[in-house]
Amino acid sequence: MDLRTKIAQATKQAMKEKDATRLSTLRLINAAIKDRDIATRGEGAETGVGDAEVLAILEKMVKQRRESAKTYEEGGRLDLAEQEEAEISVIEEFLPRRLSETEIDAAVDAAIAETGANSIRDMGRVMGTLKSKYAGQMDFGAAGPKVKARLAG
Repeated sequence: MDLRTKIAQATKQAMKEKDATRLSTLRLINAAIKDRDIATRGEGAETGVGDAEVLAILEKMVKQRRESAKTYEEGGRLDLAEQEEAEISVIEEFLPRRLSETEIDAAVDAAIAETGANSIRDMGRVMGTLKSKYAGQMDFGAAGPKVKARLAG
């Protein structure tokens, strides 16, 4: 079952259960996906975005909410920070399980071996391999320095 179908079913379920917070977050997800569909249609795409693109949208939404929650906490608005955290938990239901640090290290090593990378100039290829295999499972902002350290050392 693709992500769009899962999100649509979750939206229907939230409506039935009258879960306002969950429903509003799911509607935000659907709106973001539809926005991307419209943008790709303008670029000549026949169909909407695929699961990989939906994962990227969800990742971006989680990142935005984490930044907002941090800002709210620093500003003393704990009520708004809690609301952002609640939205994060709903969005993360549709993301794959996050890799642990050990799994990330192993994935970085495997990607370096697979691409035959041996210098910093090969970092783009390694990151591209990681992004294609581990979309939604890995924080690439944290993986980048690991790749750089291995290629530099």
